[in-house]
This record gives sequence, structure tokens and C-alpha cells, in this order.
Amino acid sequence: QVQLVESGGGLVQPGGSLRLSCAASGSSFRLNAMGWYRQAPGKERALVAIITSGGSIDYVDSVKGRFTISRDNAKNTVYLQMNSLKPEDTAVYYCNAIQSFGEDGDRNYWGKGTLVTVSS
Repeated sequence: QVQLVESGGGLVQPGGSLRLSCAASGSSFRLNAMGWYRQAPGKERALVAIITSGGSIDYVDSVKGRFTISRDNAKNTVYLQMNSLKPEDTAVYYCNAIQSFGEDGDRNYWGKGTLVTVSS
């Protein structure tokens, strides 16, 4: 099993920055992809950014140029640097990881979430 623990959320003014961290522990080998999702009140959980073990990265269009995802494979940790934050970025941010077993399939893991509030 893999456990994911997020940190770094909080209250920030529009235009400010936050850096989220997610550390994976337990049987955390073969984590092919790690990423961040977010869920605002009344909305579905949506992808923010993902990064593979090989460094391939994708972002949702609304955060391109403002957010940066990175990964430390040695520490099994993924980061999300969030700059130029907007009120519409307010959400609970969840860490996600996919552990691949080839023919035996994949396992999907989620953290408990960290709240990001962007407000004056």
C-alpha cells in the first residue's frame, strides 16, 4: 500500500504564491505517475497537473504559465508551485499517484487533500 500526505495549503491573497508538497510512503516503488487534482465546492474533482517518472508533464489549460509541477523520484515526492493565484483556484487540492504492475494492472492512490483559499 501507498500513503500520500499533502502539505502547504493555506490562505493567500490574489496574485500570491503557494507551494504544495506530497510525500509518498509505504510500498512506493514503481510510481509511474504522480499529480495534483482539485475540487471546488459544487464542482467535480479535476486534473491540475501530472508528471511521470520520466519527466513528462501535462497541465490543465487554466493553470499553464502559473503553476509548475516537479518530482523528486529519490524521495517519492511531488510538488506544485502555484504562482499568480486567482480566486477561482480556491479548492481542496489532492495528491494522486499511480502504481503500475504491468500485466497485473495499476493501483490508484489519493491523499486526504489540502485546502487552498485565494481571497482578499
